[in-house]
Amino acid sequence: MRPFRDLKVWRKAHGLTVAVYKATSTFPKEELYGLTSQIRRSSASIPANIAEGCGRSGGPELARFLHIALGSASELEYHLLLACDLGLLDKLHYDGLARDVTEVKRMLTAFIQKLKAEG
Repeated sequence: MRPFRDLKVWRKAHGLTVAVYKATSTFPKEELYGLTSQIRRSSASIPANIAEGCGRSGGPELARFLHIALGSASELEYHLLLACDLGLLDKLHYDGLARDVTEVKRMLTAFIQKLKAEG
């Protein structure tokens, strides 16, 4: 078991989720159960899966949850692009969030590779 709060990737993903919640707070009410919900769910899934993986018994299980987190990050990446293209998210917010998603994906990939090398 690893303490997830000590992981840089978890802290970055958690910060991204907080930023996503703030950015989507201005979305129209009719999107609350649509795109707003999808964006929030996919962003929260990233640090949640990192945390869950840390609570498992070993490296291979952690790697599996990191892969799930990576999939959620890719889903978030698309949803943010869609929100920007629909005019729900301005370009400045989109650019910052997209940059953060890319960084989280890079960190997850590096962590997965490290676990593979250890195992």
